[in-house]
Amino acid sequence: MDFKDTIIALATPSGVGAIGVIRLSGEEAIRLTNEVFFPKDLSKQASHTIHYGRIEAHGNVYDEVLVSLFIGPHSYTKEHVIEISCHGSPFIQERIIQLFVEKGARLAKPGEFTQRAFMHGAFDLAQAEAVADVIAADSLAAQQAALHQLRGGFSKELALLREQLIHFASLIELELDFGEEDVEFADRKDLEALVSALLTAINPLVDSFKTGNAIRNGVATVIVGKPNAGKSTLLNALLNEERAIVSDIAGTTRDSLEDQWTLGGIKFRLVDTAGLRETEDVIEAMGVERTQAWVKKAQVVLYMVDAIQESTASLREALDKLGSLEIPLLLILNKVDQISAEALATWRSEWPDMVFISAKNKVGLADLEQALLDQVGIHHVSSNATLVTNVRHYQHLLQTQTTLLSVLSGLQKGLTGDLIAQELRYALHDLGEITGHISNDDLLKNIFGKFCIGK
Repeated sequence: MDFKDTIIALATPSGVGAIGVIRLSGEEAIRLTNEVFFPKDLSKQASHTIHYGRIEAHGNVYDEVLVSLFIGPHSYTKEHVIEISCHGSPFIQERIIQLFVEKGARLAKPGEFTQRAFMHGAFDLAQAEAVADVIAADSLAAQQAALHQLRGGFSKELALLREQLIHFASLIELELDFGEEDVEFADRKDLEALVSALLTAINPLVDSFKTGNAIRNGVATVIVGKPNAGKSTLLNALLNEERAIVSDIAGTTRDSLEDQWTLGGIKFRLVDTAGLRETEDVIEAMGVERTQAWVKKAQVVLYMVDAIQESTASLREALDKLGSLEIPLLLILNKVDQISAEALATWRSEWPDMVFISAKNKVGLADLEQALLDQVGIHHVSSNATLVTNVRHYQHLLQTQTTLLSVLSGLQKGLTGDLIAQELRYALHDLGEITGHISNDDLLKNIFGKFCIGK
């Protein structure tokens, strides 16, 4: 990718709107704009200023605009940046962009503005990826996690780990240069203590991915149970709208129905499923199969129990058929307003962790919401919390963790310096891949190619 070109793109969503913002970046951004912007000479203006005028060429006025001027390196890309705010007509936007292309600008590729910022040292790769996460954030927790990473919170922790590791790795490498003299520059006990400390720092980051991934992509929450347990009624109650068809006829829900729901700043992907039962109805049987498939990929399962139709014994039998789940399971007793106090007491004594609700009357939903947050293990996310939300970061951290465990084991077994040095190189490489200290063209193309054009 040639960073000497001046690039241009629409930075706002395409379509009709009040305004559109066209962004240019590059050495010639100011000069090219000066050729078509009147009446001011932008080359004589201060950085971070806005100027009113018109885009004019070939004797035609294209539009009246506001031009924002950012003189490099004090800009997003560290280059000269011009942002033209024009009217939101797609026709006008296209004409202005085409005019600049005729003058010598090049259409920007996806993520090229952010990639230039990264290449010019405005931020590291982890922060660059956070830009896309901020744009895609659809919940408070996702926004806070992305902003923390964008501000460099995650990168600072990694940089500190890497610096400490580089110090000892360099001493080990130095020993190899003096291998014939049998000298030891890196104290093995100190190195062992350092690796243990690094693992103590990395382990919580690795463990945070479960939470971070759920915050970024939403918690897959599947509602299951026998027919007429009130699954669809619960979905409607939580969403506060008639999203699913509710009927007294068993087997009304024959396919999975998914919708998003935000609780405590966390996004949940609620899935209403077909009732779990044996049936000769081909269509209903397919729905039951899909329910079982959803259960396998869920992050939490809400198991609905009909307080009228079921007993504690039938529940145990149903859970045995469902099989052992390695994911959180939250038991919900529905229709508690229609059973006696004695029956309710029996349920409470045998299933103390069960949540008691009436989905139809919206009773007990607050208890269910709190229990759901407790079960998933996600509560209020601090804006200063460091969470791993990116699969690529998680994979490299996991590999670093594995390598450091190998180094620790090698030190305890008295392995030679050359083998330890090799393992340390692997660990440094994986940490460097996260922040972009070590990168390749294919990696950058894959990352920035997923960005929207204009960012």
